[in-house]
Amino acid sequence: MAAAQKHVLRVYVARDIALKLTLTERPQSVEELKEIMQERFKPRLDGDFSLHYEDPDFDGDLCLLVDIQELPEKGTLRVVRPEGDTSSTASSDTDILPHVPATQRQKHWPDHFVVPGFSYEMEHILEEGNHVYEESGKLLKLKRSQKSEILKKMAERIYSFKPYPHDKELAIAAQALVTAHPCLRMTAGEDGELGWKRHIGYKVGSYRNNLAKAGVAEVAINIGRRSRNNPEKEHPHHNIKKARKAEVNYIINLPKDQTPATLETMREEIVQEVEKTEKNQLVIGKLMDTTYALRRQEIVGAPVAPRVRDVVDRWPALLMGSQVFAEFHRINNVNLRTQFYKELDRHTPKLITLCREKATKTGKIAEELCKIMRIYDLQEQRDVNMRRALVLRALPVYLREDASNFFMTCNSADGPDLTDTPVALLTIVSDDTTGVALFSPESISVVVEDEILVNGPTSLADSFLLLFGYIYALDLKYPKKLELTLTFIQKIVMCLEDNKPLKGRLLTLKNDLFNE
Repeated sequence: MAAAQKHVLRVYVARDIALKLTLTERPQSVEELKEIMQERFKPRLDGDFSLHYEDPDFDGDLCLLVDIQELPEKGTLRVVRPEGDTSSTASSDTDILPHVPATQRQKHWPDHFVVPGFSYEMEHILEEGNHVYEESGKLLKLKRSQKSEILKKMAERIYSFKPYPHDKELAIAAQALVTAHPCLRMTAGEDGELGWKRHIGYKVGSYRNNLAKAGVAEVAINIGRRSRNNPEKEHPHHNIKKARKAEVNYIINLPKDQTPATLETMREEIVQEVEKTEKNQLVIGKLMDTTYALRRQEIVGAPVAPRVRDVVDRWPALLMGSQVFAEFHRINNVNLRTQFYKELDRHTPKLITLCREKATKTGKIAEELCKIMRIYDLQEQRDVNMRRALVLRALPVYLREDASNFFMTCNSADGPDLTDTPVALLTIVSDDTTGVALFSPESISVVVEDEILVNGPTSLADSFLLLFGYIYALDLKYPKKLELTLTFIQKIVMCLEDNKPLKGRLLTLKNDLFNE
């Protein structure tokens, strides 16, 4: 039995109100911790809230506290209220983002995979097996039922992060298992990981099939494919509908207390509310939160992807920037605006340095970078928005991608030709003055599927951020000519890692960026 751990925590119950909480032992669950806090901090804490902690593995960034084992012995917790909460302790300096229900997936694949706990009997068997292995090197022989229990628990833990893990992720899970319990090593493969990886992969597939039969939306969407009895249907492994940009809640089941009919009624309420001159943002946000499952099933679950215009006509709240950001949070449980600007600004100095270095060389790429840098250097006042614009315009050039059909410019008197434009940012200028299109645009429009979707902010970075949110909210693919740039934003800036290895130019840029 491990010794009781004392925890000393600073708890921010509001923006500027921090209270000290001392625990003589770790609570059994996050819910028990919340009950303790509500009792200790009466009447400041009432109603629903979630807890976020400053994670030292991410330089103190806030992470949702889901597993009580992640509770630090000494650290800072922040109380986060769900959208629409009217408590006086709710923070006023952050975006109002939807509350993610516990039934939805909360986290991405972890940096360090933690092996789940097993039954009391199984833990005892493993403890004894590890002891024997340390003394004699003898491996533990498992019964079929015991092995099945381990595999099921591993499959459940893996599925809690994603339903379709990559080989690399299965290998990570297998390595974590034999590291935690050396007595489980197999003779096949290095340290026996290959054998466990294969068994875990089979079990995850079996677990996924059982969930699909039970009607879990994110896997049930792929059933009914070609089989011996249905040879004319789609190939079982072709065009699988699954998260491709590290989405956490790619598609989910309808809320248990709702039906398609009740959610459709809510959708009609959203349309009516959006049409009002004075929109009630809290009402719209709450309705959009509740109808999220229906919306994702329409966007992702349809046999043929719907036209974007049809989607926004049915869900006009998606034409509001605040709801694009909220939708991104529903999908990824990440604050798009905060994460984007924090990481972009952190990398901006090094990115500018790298671009300047490349601009001094010869060749077409160097000439283009030199031209962008020259325009930037001619600006009299260079603020944070200009630096962000510089980096975003220079990044595809640095990665040798053609962004001419993404960063588009037209004279305000001319109608732009948007033919064959899947996604783009259209900058409107009234003259050809050097630097106007890049740093002082009259307006920037977000273009999706050959038409202007919304008129975005005049800041290039803000407009880029809005478009990136639309790519997730509308389940759009990255344009092939800009795939490296948007993958850089996804993985390096937004830290939405899908564990697919970076290659070529993108890997080189990442290494240059993180090397001191």
